[in-house]
Amino acid sequence: MSRKERGLTGKQKAALLLISLGPEVSANVYKHLTEEEIERLTLEISAVKKVEPEVKEQIIEEFHNIALAQDYISQGGIGYAKTILEKALGPEQAQNIINRLTSSLQVRPFDFARKADPSQILNFIQNEHPQTIALILSYLEPQQAGVILSSLPQEMQADIARRIATMESTSPEVISEIEAVLERKLSSTFTQDYTETGGIDTVVEVLNGVDRQTEKTILDALEIQDPELAEEIKKRMFVFEDIVTLDNRSIQRVIRDCDNEDLLLAMKVCSDEVKEILFRNMSQRMAETFKEELEIMGPVRLRDVEEAQTRIVSIIRRLEEAGEIIIARGGGDDVIV
Repeated sequence: MSRKERGLTGKQKAALLLISLGPEVSANVYKHLTEEEIERLTLEISAVKKVEPEVKEQIIEEFHNIALAQDYISQGGIGYAKTILEKALGPEQAQNIINRLTSSLQVRPFDFARKADPSQILNFIQNEHPQTIALILSYLEPQQAGVILSSLPQEMQADIARRIATMESTSPEVISEIEAVLERKLSSTFTQDYTETGGIDTVVEVLNGVDRQTEKTILDALEIQDPELAEEIKKRMFVFEDIVTLDNRSIQRVIRDCDNEDLLLAMKVCSDEVKEILFRNMSQRMAETFKEELEIMGPVRLRDVEEAQTRIVSIIRRLEEAGEIIIARGGGDDVIV
């Protein structure tokens, strides 16, 4: 890094990089930034009068190295990235890049495990304490965690799902110890603040990745152990907007079973995609009536809309449990053919 480049702030470097990349590339980068970031960068760019070729090359090279490092981290973790960069750039420069990345980007624990095959992870964790299993699953991709949860003994599934849902925070020392056992070669990098993971949203994502029978087994057991938790999970597993994932026959059945007032309220704030698919599955007369009523409908309370959507979702789940409609989910058993 030259003396000229060293004196620049991160914001100035970003501005110079965008200038160097040209307007087309910069415009695409802007699409991924917040309004505040765009405003700050634009002001910084407007203040630049001249970019010296030497500085331009160094900034592009620095960006290239950081991008490579991020790619290496995604491929094999911090340790892998550091090894590759040391061979290419030398120990000092490699460490500088890693430090810069890990100080601005929090690398979540168990990063390597999210690239592993679920069966490999299962072989390691199946005999661990349920709380350890719950912690590891809460850090995995939902689909991975769903496959593993489905493969565990039925008597463990509900307990682990409950532990994920009620998990609040785990000390970094505990996470580090578990991660080190799972993969000793991975250098764990995260802040010393207590790391929050798990929770109801996590267990919902996991359950959305399991097969229908596993989901039913877990929810049935949770209804006995913790009825309120089971009900909260059910509410979040299928939301009104997910109606677009149903086949036309199922949507038509749902429309028949729903109260028209509930449907109108539910459609008041839903997306155009949901409205379109509902209109498409109504009779022409019903669709025209609904469109007219939605146009003249005045302001409504958000709580009333949410309650109407909840009643419709309850009907959808009841129809699914009765085997009258199918909600596609992970596991491969519910593929519609």
